[in-house]
Amino acid sequence: KMAGLGSARALRLLSLSLSLSLSRRRGALRGFADGPQMHFGFQTVTEEERREKINRVFESVAKKYDVMNDSMTLGIHRLWKNALVRQMNPSPGTLLLDVAGGTGDIAFRFIDYVRSVRERQLQRRLKHHQNLSWQEIAESYQEDKSPLGDSQVVVCDISKEMLQVGKEKAQDLGYSEGLSWVLGNAEELPFDDDKFDVYTIAFGIRNVTRIDLALQEAYRVLKPGGRFLCLEFSQVRNPLLSRLYDLYSFQVIPVLGEVIAGDWKSYQYLVESIRRFPPQEEFKAMIEDAGFFKVDYENLNNGIVAIHSGFKL
Repeated sequence: KMAGLGSARALRLLSLSLSLSLSRRRGALRGFADGPQMHFGFQTVTEEERREKINRVFESVAKKYDVMNDSMTLGIHRLWKNALVRQMNPSPGTLLLDVAGGTGDIAFRFIDYVRSVRERQLQRRLKHHQNLSWQEIAESYQEDKSPLGDSQVVVCDISKEMLQVGKEKAQDLGYSEGLSWVLGNAEELPFDDDKFDVYTIAFGIRNVTRIDLALQEAYRVLKPGGRFLCLEFSQVRNPLLSRLYDLYSFQVIPVLGEVIAGDWKSYQYLVESIRRFPPQEEFKAMIEDAGFFKVDYENLNNGIVAIHSGFKL
């Protein structure tokens, strides 16, 4: 009887050992041994694999990124970015950090907006100085000759290829004053605490590996009273439009990627990443969890994109 009990126990131990061995093998095959699992589009990968894959995506698409944006959105992305800058409403002297802004679209709009505000300020000042001599007017103008009024924008991107495209565009378009380019990770920004007046990220936050860390970093580098603004694809509210949007996204955009950029897979990922991104209310809660106050969002085009906003108090 004792021998029988011993045999039964031995069988149970052997069964448990085999079960654990199989579990480890299955886990290793799924990548569990290499770290926590995350999504890369609709694929399940490790955190490190996701970082590497996203880096390769933007290495691949950098030179055709702007052309593809125009093609995919029929140019509407330009209106969405204009809306972001209008909501920001920067004044001369604003220090902006634009994260994942490699090709410069937000930075250039910011500079144009501040220049316009600055020019209106100078014109109003000249009207008030109508009784001054030309010499006095000239001296007054020279004191405020900077078209940006000490405003600056720092473009930070993890992709050196995207930054290179932005630098070349800036040179071609004549943007130089008040503009700098920094290679950096949104989840570990290379800037001091409490440094910037405004933080923007346009169509970039869904590509960071840890959204929570990126939001915490945004909070850290903003000054008290600073503003967070995020423009991102979101959840379409209208059911019919949502179905049409899905059809266009999955059937047309990857084909455009292949035809224009020679890269089906990268644009398939970009479409899938949009579907994986949290809906408006969920993302709002994530921003609040990072410490921001007065968090709100505005849907554009029935929620195809949304602008989320919050303040550091």
